[in-house]
Amino acid sequence: MNNLDAILLIVIVSLVTILLRFLPFIIFNGKKETPKIITYLGNVLPFSVMAMLVVYCFKDVTFNNFPYGLPELIAGGSVFILHILKKNTLLSIIGGTAIYMILIQFIFI
Repeated sequence: MNNLDAILLIVIVSLVTILLRFLPFIIFNGKKETPKIITYLGNVLPFSVMAMLVVYCFKDVTFNNFPYGLPELIAGGSVFILHILKKNTLLSIIGGTAIYMILIQFIFI
């Protein structure tokens, strides 16, 4: 791949990304009411995505062998507790990830 191909690829990918980002604002420009299904999906999907992420994160945890899923459970509990206490999603995710990494790198070797 030469430089021209790489530049064209970057331009095309950038234009498609920009189009996809602005498409909802073009379709739902505020002049007419948003369809009820879109409003419903906007209310329901964030919780559904979080539930799927929790299932995905815990799907390969083995409780039969050492460390018996303890790093995952401790990190998941810390995410829950951080979110209840601080009400900050980003802090909860970063804190839980940091705790998990510390547990698997230094404690449950």
